[in-house]
Amino acid sequence: MLNVTDLRVAYGQSEVLHGLEFHVAPGEIVAIMGRNGMGKTTLMKSLMGILPTKSGTVAVGETDVTTKKSHERVADGLAYVPQGRMIFSTMTVEENIETGLTVTGKSEVPGDIYELFPVLLEMKKRRGGNLSGGQQQQLAIARALASDPKVLLLDEPTEGIQPSIIREMARTLKRIRDEKGLSIVVSEQVLSFALDIADRVLVIENGEIVHEDTRDSVDEAKITKLLSV
Repeated sequence: MLNVTDLRVAYGQSEVLHGLEFHVAPGEIVAIMGRNGMGKTTLMKSLMGILPTKSGTVAVGETDVTTKKSHERVADGLAYVPQGRMIFSTMTVEENIETGLTVTGKSEVPGDIYELFPVLLEMKKRRGGNLSGGQQQQLAIARALASDPKVLLLDEPTEGIQPSIIREMARTLKRIRDEKGLSIVVSEQVLSFALDIADRVLVIENGEIVHEDTRDSVDEAKITKLLSV
């Protein structure tokens, strides 16, 4: 569902991602782990078209999106929950989610989104800026789901969120995958969360994938070491 081939991304003359290659199957959850500054957010932004690709390809299913702008990638099935959530703080919860509907032609938020996030239904007339960090993260995911994506990208979703909410988010992401058949790519530093949700774990270091495990055969000691070097 998501095919990344020999992806190279640079800031000016400085190459940051060095020929990344990975594939995400339909309905698969892949966690991309790594320490700060290793390229996780750069990867997410390049997949979403926020950063230009130096070379290589990004495809959603059979559709090559490498040269497309961000809004075109959304129409092709990519959705992005950025680090720090980036919700519209002065708009209501409902208005925030409605911004995700633009590519679908719908005017009303589908009920199944509120089923996934009941707290947002209770608070739909409240301003986004008045929500807690965990609620804002749910709002950012709901807004991404409103575009009816095939692939959901989440950049550091557990950042600044309390453990009980993190466990709830893990359950919700698995439910989203199971009910909507979505592929999910999540960049993460919290290993327990990654192991809770992911079918496969990749570790990125200095812009290269240095380790890959399936959930069944994950080498926790090795991943922990890579994350703490």
